[in-house]
Amino acid sequence: MSPQPSLAIIGFGAFGQLAARHLRDHLRLCICDPSIRANDLPQVELTQAATCDIVLIAVPLAQLEQVLMGIAPHLRPGATVVDVTSVKIHPAQLMQRILPAHVQIVASHPLFGPESARDGLAGQRIAWCPLRGRGHRRLAAFLRWLGLQVVFTTPDQHDREMAMVQGLTHLIARSLGQLGPLPQRLTTASFRHVALAAGMVQADSPELLQTILTDNPHASPMRRRFLEIAAALADDQPGSASAE
Repeated sequence: MSPQPSLAIIGFGAFGQLAARHLRDHLRLCICDPSIRANDLPQVELTQAATCDIVLIAVPLAQLEQVLMGIAPHLRPGATVVDVTSVKIHPAQLMQRILPAHVQIVASHPLFGPESARDGLAGQRIAWCPLRGRGHRRLAAFLRWLGLQVVFTTPDQHDREMAMVQGLTHLIARSLGQLGPLPQRLTTASFRHVALAAGMVQADSPELLQTILTDNPHASPMRRRFLEIAAALADDQPGSASAE
């Protein structure tokens, strides 16, 4: 790699823009997104983006396979491909199947977004699932230098934990949102924390919500268990749903 590696961000939505803001001073950065035109960063076609040292794919899960097919023939030996989708089992399988053997692969999930990282990256966490090659070590060290906490895990373990961490958070937040305006005058400290959490995810895209609730294979069993326990508590029968 050159002293300042080249990085292509494919997909310039909310997270792609957040990544660019924090990485543009440290890497030779270009972006690839046909829907974006007004931007001061170099904008390239997909085939050119694939020739960079690091290719960061920040598109919705539904578009991931198409992007991987598009870049696969153009990736250079030793390049590193990183995805940032909110689930990891399916993207990991796609990348390992589609991308050529000479490419290094990391499945990642930044556990933050524009709202939670508005004051900076320091202390924020990123789930890190190395799948192929050793380039992930250098990237992980760079992310730590930026202030991130790099949490090594596997795609399956990630999805198991995210079934609760994200799946239930978004389920509760969206449910509260549909109840109507939340009370603001007579509130407890615990309710204010819940309302704050709900507000942080209300702006997330429908594609992200679908990914979290339906594309994580561990989300549905977790959701069923949660609803069964909630129903048992509401019926004043604590413990009945946990006997399974």
